[in-house]
Amino acid sequence: MHATTPAISVERLVKIYNGATAVDDISFGLPQGSITGLLGGNGAGKTTTIATIMGLVTPTSGTVKVLGLDMPRQRYQVLHRMNFESPYVDMPMRLTVRQNLVVFARIYGVADVAGRVAQLAEDLELTALLDRPTGKLSAGQKTRVSLAKSLLNWPEVLLLDEPTASLDPDTADWVRGRLQRFCRERGATMLLASHNMTEVERLCERVIMMKRGVIVDDDTPARLLARYGRQTLEEVFLDIARGRGEAREAAQ
Repeated sequence: MHATTPAISVERLVKIYNGATAVDDISFGLPQGSITGLLGGNGAGKTTTIATIMGLVTPTSGTVKVLGLDMPRQRYQVLHRMNFESPYVDMPMRLTVRQNLVVFARIYGVADVAGRVAQLAEDLELTALLDRPTGKLSAGQKTRVSLAKSLLNWPEVLLLDEPTASLDPDTADWVRGRLQRFCRERGATMLLASHNMTEVERLCERVIMMKRGVIVDDDTPARLLARYGRQTLEEVFLDIARGRGEAREAAQ
């Protein structure tokens, strides 16, 4: 694939469920190797957008392409090159950590399954947990296992939903460092949905803000802070969520 082809391209995406519009004519493109935050309150349309990028949801209208391939029509040509992580999606609880990682590694077509599992277990400090049933892990341990699952196939496109949920601040900071290093070393593209504004400010070079199914702002963290006259992204988020940002823009 040519380097100028966007890793993710969303063009005039609309998704309507039973007469309710979840995503309303949004467009954006993510360059290869970029790290972008997708932010918004409950009902903003983030989950539907990510599900459509994954090929799990068919657009009502518009197009979504991942690595140049149309989703969901060509999803089976690209799924092995992408991955997803969310601590809210449980793995089979009766399987051990090792068994779960082996199953997913085989699904993704990883060549050296045992070697890759061992490498990730060492990198993410999971070696001592490999033979423990996944259902017996703490919430934080499950989050780290889920992260290991998401990196099994060295994904070119990584979609993350609250990747450090349930982690203590020190471990969360450690995980963010691992994600940054992975993207830098592999040239991977990451789209991050998070309510942790500190995390977004650290990881993301661009932030897309959604509200009621539409994109209401899209810029670098620094320019968003300057435009809204705020010190933190959390303050910007609250301005947008409560309509203060719209009032400020209208008054100018």
